[in-house]
Amino acid sequence: MIEFPLIVKVLNGEMSAPELTLKQWELLIRQAQASMLGGVLCYRFDPDSIPSRALRHLQSARVHSDKQVNDLLWEIHHLKKVAAELGLPLILLKGAAYAASACPAARGRFFSDIDLLVPKPVIAEAEKKLMAHGWVSSLHNTYDQYYYRKWMHEIPPLRHVFRGSVIDLHHNILPLTSKACPNASLLIEAAVNVGDNPQIRVLQMPDMVVHSAVHLFYDGELDHGLRDLVDLDSLLRNSSEDIAMLVVERAFELGLQRSIFYAFRYLNIILQTPISAEVQQRSQQAAPGRFGLQMMDFLFLRALMPAHPSCGDQWTGLARWLLYVRSHWLKMPWYLLFPHLSRKAWFRLMGKEKH
Repeated sequence: MIEFPLIVKVLNGEMSAPELTLKQWELLIRQAQASMLGGVLCYRFDPDSIPSRALRHLQSARVHSDKQVNDLLWEIHHLKKVAAELGLPLILLKGAAYAASACPAARGRFFSDIDLLVPKPVIAEAEKKLMAHGWVSSLHNTYDQYYYRKWMHEIPPLRHVFRGSVIDLHHNILPLTSKACPNASLLIEAAVNVGDNPQIRVLQMPDMVVHSAVHLFYDGELDHGLRDLVDLDSLLRNSSEDIAMLVVERAFELGLQRSIFYAFRYLNIILQTPISAEVQQRSQQAAPGRFGLQMMDFLFLRALMPAHPSCGDQWTGLARWLLYVRSHWLKMPWYLLFPHLSRKAWFRLMGKEKH
């Protein structure tokens, strides 16, 4: 087992704010900035227990997070108009969903875009409505446009021409080429209203947890993996006691049980999230073999740490690279993956884009 960095020990309760030295506070702030968790720590700590110099950094992160939430609520005001014209609700995902539903996981969290989910048959119409309200595609490469629209679970990102907000419009939570691509209609049909507004919805809580886990353990870029793990920890701790079992059963129903196994395992190991023996036993039915699990522990226990020099060892770079390769392998079959990567490498080598 590797030695966890200071920020993990603070998050899992192994160390408390009052016992930190000034030198440890300096290191904690740097690790928090690298993992985008400064605002989260500010909400968790008693301000009186934080040295003034450290408090300024954490409060700055909290103010930035609070502003992002306010900006999101303004964007949702405009998205309601899009949903009304479309005649279907727009479903918020990930950070936007946490903030819109006033979920504790949103407190102090940073997010850079707004993820939306709509049924696949209406995604072209949804894109037209969003474009009419000022969101336009920010990706003009012909091949990439084809790649997104043919194989992926989302269209290219849309950026607002005036406000600069970015929307990722999804029709699923995994690429169509992935063997584990779920039936998105099961997620869409179970979505719930945000307050009393039927035009903006979020996934029901078990689905929200499943999606968060899938996003984390299928992603190839884990620079902010600890933040996503903290999201999962918050979602579970601030829900009903039976939520964990509901999550496991829902994951099996959607065919996404392996991601939940990893989520519960590393939540328990890293953040000491309480997972009952019954839930662990059920989730372990989706575990890989003994060698595979040892390999995943070697990789994830390193790659989920903040991208800061104090949080890694000589194997961390390799672990991140192998998980990056793994993510592509999980998302696309080899006969699509190899030509895709070869073509992208060629364009990068030649320093040109095909329009």
